[in-house]
Amino acid sequence: MYKINLNEYDYGLPDERIAQHPEKERDRSKLLLYAQNSISTDIFKNIDKYIPSDSLLVFNNTRVIRARLLFHKDSGANIEILCLEPLSPGEYELSLGSKQPVEWKCIIGNLKRWKSGLISQEFGFRNKKYILFAEKINLEGEAWRIRFWWNNQDMSFSEVIEATGHIPLPPYIKREDEEDDNIRYQTVYSLIRGSVAAPTAGLHFTPELLDKIKRKGIGIAELTLHIGAGTFKPVKTNDIKEHDMHTEHFIIERKTIESLLNYQQKIIPVGTTTVRSLESLYWLGVKTLLYPSDFSGFLTLGQWEAYKINEQITVTESLEAILHLMLREKLSFLCASTKIMIIPGYDFKIINGLITNFHQPRSTLLLLISAWVGNNWKRIYEFALDNKFRFLSYGDSSLLFR
Repeated sequence: MYKINLNEYDYGLPDERIAQHPEKERDRSKLLLYAQNSISTDIFKNIDKYIPSDSLLVFNNTRVIRARLLFHKDSGANIEILCLEPLSPGEYELSLGSKQPVEWKCIIGNLKRWKSGLISQEFGFRNKKYILFAEKINLEGEAWRIRFWWNNQDMSFSEVIEATGHIPLPPYIKREDEEDDNIRYQTVYSLIRGSVAAPTAGLHFTPELLDKIKRKGIGIAELTLHIGAGTFKPVKTNDIKEHDMHTEHFIIERKTIESLLNYQQKIIPVGTTTVRSLESLYWLGVKTLLYPSDFSGFLTLGQWEAYKINEQITVTESLEAILHLMLREKLSFLCASTKIMIIPGYDFKIINGLITNFHQPRSTLLLLISAWVGNNWKRIYEFALDNKFRFLSYGDSSLLFR
């Protein structure tokens, strides 16, 4: 295992450089270009100029849900519940579409003021008033299992949180969510509901820019990875081996895997969530080859598994193994989970470029960037700071080639 000292992945990020609002126009954000060891700048709407026409862009089409729920107790205490992932039913679409009580893994704000009992809030839907109830069930690791129900059996849980909830902006955005965030904290191609954080590298794309990219002959593919609050989990130890990486679930269709096979050596993911999905897919294919009898309907990849497999298996062999598995099991899409932690020293298998925003100091995402561009991440980030780039979720973007 590679020895990583987090102190080497720190940098000074002034508060005023953390974007608190998005640019007025999505594609007018700054773009940093890193290729052939040199750095240049442009605006994002021109990104198609720098992407080879025979490339494949891969997007994460997850959609952010209004996962932040605010309750007010009779005592006057305010309780905040952040829904992380469904527990019963366990599938996102089933839970969000349910008209019966649901249970979710949640983080509770002001927990000490909610010792027991039900909490509730009134909400309006189609000119009528209803009540959402929440009950604390038990601990789920560092979070809580919460049961929700409501007094309108014609409403789905998705409709309930759309009527009651708030967009869960990252903790470093020091303001309350606004109406504009309901649009701007979603990508224009968001489709599958489930994330509590946006895949922010995609926030810069517009329908017009996507059309221009397609006209150039650049391929487009999608997958779905629902981003959890763990993406903001700070690394609290200098020894990275002691950090427990969060689990994320992703879904990838057969046609996307076939596109990956056809575009080898030309694949550019949009965002770190897409990187994690694509690189995990390779290792899941490897596991399918090495342990063909282990499939139980769901594939999983542990935090350090990729670093412990020594067999030399090509990308083609890996992806074809996945396709063969899907054919055998009559699957049109693959459901999987990953805890992969990509750190300096990791050997990338699938990707050949990366579109991404600028990430927090001492974060797992910055480690991923360093794994991709090496120690040059320091020069890239110093350049961005010196040239007044805006950082983090609502900040500016970069296109990074090795």
